[in-house]
Amino acid sequence: MEIRPILSALMRSKTGAVLLALQVALSLAILVNALYIVNVRQAAAQRPSGVADESAIFAVILDNLKPGGVNQQLAIGQRITASLRALAGVASVANARQLPLSGSGMIGSLRTEPGQARTEINASTYASPDSLVQTWGLKLIAGRDFRPDEVIDVDRNDDDALPQVLIVTRALAEKAWPGAASVLGKTVYFGSDAKAATARVVGVVAALQTPNAEADARAEYSLLMPIRHLGGHGAIYTVRTEPGQRERVMREVDAALRAAAVGPLVVRTETMQEQRAKRYRADLALSWMLIGVSALLLLVTASGIVGISSLWVAQRRKQIGVRRALGARRIDILRYFITENILITSAGVAAGALLALALNELLVSQLELGRLPPAYIGAGAAVFWALGLAAVYGPAWRAASISPASATRGA
Repeated sequence: MEIRPILSALMRSKTGAVLLALQVALSLAILVNALYIVNVRQAAAQRPSGVADESAIFAVILDNLKPGGVNQQLAIGQRITASLRALAGVASVANARQLPLSGSGMIGSLRTEPGQARTEINASTYASPDSLVQTWGLKLIAGRDFRPDEVIDVDRNDDDALPQVLIVTRALAEKAWPGAASVLGKTVYFGSDAKAATARVVGVVAALQTPNAEADARAEYSLLMPIRHLGGHGAIYTVRTEPGQRERVMREVDAALRAAAVGPLVVRTETMQEQRAKRYRADLALSWMLIGVSALLLLVTASGIVGISSLWVAQRRKQIGVRRALGARRIDILRYFITENILITSAGVAAGALLALALNELLVSQLELGRLPPAYIGAGAAVFWALGLAAVYGPAWRAASISPASATRGA
């Protein structure tokens, strides 16, 4: 079948063809970017946090603690820790200032050179007097864990003292010292002046997500410090249980801690799975919304193709009848409308591919989204070609079924 007659017919009635191609272009651009965002969000929600066996971890959040003096605070902290460790089924306990995926926490700016005026490295700081490496099951790939004598006491209200050692994640090490064979012994500077506090890297863990779990590499810019924070009315403890014991231990925590505390105490527990669900709740809601929008776009596009094709069949009944009278077969009529649809869809796909790339550039600049992989455009084009063929087949078959006599009488 020659393409020229089809193009000539389309040029004589450009409005419908242009509108249909434009609809395909807009739908393709939105669809591929929407599904790319969905894929990115879903992949982010499935990333490992760095904590081994999250199903065995839960947090104990305490409030209404009475600060008192330093000795009293230390005594209360020791009683709470001992009470948690004494529960049957508890494998490890650690006091922590913040938790992975919790949505809030402490972030600090790091410098790798003394006097460095600017920094591009912000890292989440996990402070604990206990071994988070052990409690969270972090994979230590270089160096060692903290020693008890390296823990310092810090008043969270008016003391900004920092320890002399720290542990960093592999992602943070690669960001701070790109290409370094080893970062053990490297010095980190917390400030740009001559009096900036320093700390030495003594260990590297494979991974540990930040409380915000950002969508890019910053999600693992974390460091650990041996700090016992004093003061304040609240505290967080992270607990690892033996396999299958978490739910029972969580039920027993409240009574155990109230017996150990001085005065009324507000106790709340939260599993790491609950923290993960809360962190990604908005992302998953956005994903489902985009999936719904994508399905609606496909439905609207298919309806548009069916509507335009049906209109063209009605308008061309006489032309179809004449062609049938001159010997055109049903397959010829069917092929004509299908080819016409392919041409319009192809024009829309070509424009949509360019529009999709332009939209992605906007998303990259505004949302820090990655570049759209070409495979998404290819898959989207295939979807719209298939959708066009499926949508046009019904009207095209009705056109092919028109008899020469009925078409002539209808004219």
